[in-house]
Amino acid sequence: MNPVPFPFPANPASFDPGAEATRATDAILRDTLDGAHRGVVVDSPPGAGKSTLVVRAALELAAAGRPLMVVAQTNAQVDDLVLRLAEKNSDLPVGRLHSSDPDPYDKALDALPNVRKSAKVGDLSGLDVVVSTAAKWGHVKDVEPWRHAIVDEAYQMRSDALLAVAGLFERALFVGDPGQLDPFAIAEAEQWAGLAYDPSASAVTTLLAHNPGLPQHRLPVSWRLPASAAPLVSDAFYPFTPFRSGTEHADRALDFAVPSDGSGPDRVIDEAALSGWGLLELPARHTPRTDPEAVRAVALVVRRLLDRGGAATSERAPEPVPLTADRIAVGTAHRDQAAAVRGALAALGVVDVTVDTANRLQGREFDVTVVLHPLSGRPDATAFHLETGRLCVLASRHRHACIVVCRAGVDTLLDDHPSTEPVQLGVTVKFPDGWEANHAILSRLAHHRIPWP
Repeated sequence: MNPVPFPFPANPASFDPGAEATRATDAILRDTLDGAHRGVVVDSPPGAGKSTLVVRAALELAAAGRPLMVVAQTNAQVDDLVLRLAEKNSDLPVGRLHSSDPDPYDKALDALPNVRKSAKVGDLSGLDVVVSTAAKWGHVKDVEPWRHAIVDEAYQMRSDALLAVAGLFERALFVGDPGQLDPFAIAEAEQWAGLAYDPSASAVTTLLAHNPGLPQHRLPVSWRLPASAAPLVSDAFYPFTPFRSGTEHADRALDFAVPSDGSGPDRVIDEAALSGWGLLELPARHTPRTDPEAVRAVALVVRRLLDRGGAATSERAPEPVPLTADRIAVGTAHRDQAAAVRGALAALGVVDVTVDTANRLQGREFDVTVVLHPLSGRPDATAFHLETGRLCVLASRHRHACIVVCRAGVDTLLDDHPSTEPVQLGVTVKFPDGWEANHAILSRLAHHRIPWP
């Protein structure tokens, strides 16, 4: 069964994002609670309310008298879901199954009387909802299967991890973002490529390979991405599952109390505040991965964002809200680049700004992001740096503006290094590939280019 189509209206003025999102959610919940299939798959673009859907589905299943297990991919995701469940229903008995490691969960859970925490699943028996990571669930044995399960971030779960937990539930709702990074594997997996049981493939890919008739839905609206970003991200990374922004251009604004000083960082900030995108372009040059000039440029942009007294208005907050350090993030491709940026920010007296790789920024949301382009200064375009999901994550974390710092010449680099990955029989070709997606993003950024002096 193909994904449920989402027919955008010919007249954009007739598009009601709230109504369309509600319609999609209602259909998903009907299939989850009353459908005849053992699985339901939901594709969610960035900021479409994936976690909200997971929490609502868990609450409705519990209210219907159907205890369930929830599978997430990281401890942070598990703790966030438990906190969200408690926020929505403080009387709901929830179990937090954790590891035996020291400090295995967020201590904020200790303040929730309805949440029981244990490293042993037997201690959580009888609770309406039990939440844990896929890794922890994989060690659970000899228990009565749950009637329902919800698998969060299902596209970031490897199929071997799904196999390890498949015997713990009878029916499941799989929710994830197909445009994000593929599941991480520490071993080479070419010998399984194209096989229906490829353990390195995503849980959803393998699930649908064996169960092509499962109902597939998609969430049609991104509530995170502004109207300036959603069309580009949708076209570049989700060409066959398009989505719209839940807001219009006039709904959000980013203003600064301190005028520009005419420098490159200030000019690119003004461009991004006006258009939603900004490209601070450094001269073309092959550089070390931790390019000192590019790292310094990133740090200066962040410093000026804070110094200029930014304030954001949106549908959430019609009154201006200060652009503080915790609402700014810096995204990189590598950990050593993130470490270099943190050092440069510390030298400028900047603290509390999130600086991390695309892998660790997945699922997070900020008002403004500053991105060190994965191909900046590189002499080649490797499969790692061309991975579509990496660029998608970096370009889709913001509510107001995204500023990209990059050396000139990436378009030429892409043309000199076309994709040479071998074609594997039986493997679904991911489209668009990283080469195509990078060109789409660069084409848009070219209209918002500010040269580094």
